[in-house]
Amino acid sequence: MEVESDTILHLAELSNFSVSDDERMSLKKDLGEILKYISQLDTIDVTDVEPTYQVFEMENVWRDDEILEQEATREDLLALTHEQKDNQIKVPKVL
Repeated sequence: MEVESDTILHLAELSNFSVSDDERMSLKKDLGEILKYISQLDTIDVTDVEPTYQVFEMENVWRDDEILEQEATREDLLALTHEQKDNQIKVPKVL
């Protein structure tokens, strides 16, 4: 597969790189070789191979979502703040 110069320029722009003409030609050649190497995967027969979704034998561990009583009350927590207003914690503006 041939890589076009426009593709190199587009990738450089997306990556926020500036490339010279010499670098563009070098990248064009290198990316072409990489794509040619990767295209060898198309020749592999995978008809009897099951897809691999998870490499490790792991599964999710779920637990019931339970609401537990807390020892701290709203008043206890508000008492720890520097400033409060209308039963809420007052903080400086963040812009």
